[in-house]
Amino acid sequence: MKKIFTTVFTICLSVGLFAQTAGTLTFTFTQVAHSPCYQSNYNVLAAWIETSSGTFVKTKLRYCCGGNTLDHLPTWSVNAGGTSSNSSAANKTDATTGSTLHGFGTKTFTWDGKNVNGTSNGTLVADGTYKVAIQETWNHGGGNTVTTYYTFTKGPAADHQTPATDANFSTISLDWVPATTTGIDEESENPQFNIYPNPSNGIFNLELFNVNTIKVLNTLGSVVYQEKINTNETKSTIDLSNLANGIYFIAVLNDKGTLNKKVIISK
Repeated sequence: MKKIFTTVFTICLSVGLFAQTAGTLTFTFTQVAHSPCYQSNYNVLAAWIETSSGTFVKTKLRYCCGGNTLDHLPTWSVNAGGTSSNSSAANKTDATTGSTLHGFGTKTFTWDGKNVNGTSNGTLVADGTYKVAIQETWNHGGGNTVTTYYTFTKGPAADHQTPATDANFSTISLDWVPATTTGIDEESENPQFNIYPNPSNGIFNLELFNVNTIKVLNTLGSVVYQEKINTNETKSTIDLSNLANGIYFIAVLNDKGTLNKKVIISK
């Protein structure tokens, strides 16, 4: 009996360790301004996904031009296959890239739960603990470079976080939403939805069930956005970035009723 138990336990443990849940990570943050910079408000920035032990998974953002700034994102560069003095060979597959930033702003990226395979998107990685890493440099010298990590769990359960503001990043929102688990009761006839990220810079992702209308109201009760959708739609993205920072209410409706949830826009 002891031998049978050990075998079953080993099999269950192996299945748990190598589970690969599909889903989407949405990460939003705002850079806190620093000075003095290279010139004006110029800075370079990289954001990437790595394992809990620091193994590179995928670059998601890279803003850096050539020349004198190739050595100004050293942690990201080494992690992604470059060198500390030259980031030109670092892996940028599936990343949003651009030249040196001319200001400190809000950035958002999504991760599909996959790694990279050379110059192409790879395969789903195993469930477990991962980190979002952000590195930015705004001037020459080691004291003008910061690297910050945010830990989350990729798996069958949603992971929603709003980490505290620090000296470098604010309005941070981390949302891992598995494709296999929505938390929606499909036996109900009432409208239902999940929303992420929240707070957001104005871009909200919705998971929907039994919804034919989406409305957004301000704190005075005025409708500032409205959209009719097909009740068969299960996902939607709404762009409220034109609205001022503050509290709003997203309402989903059908013939059976209405469901409201509070959201915060912070740009």
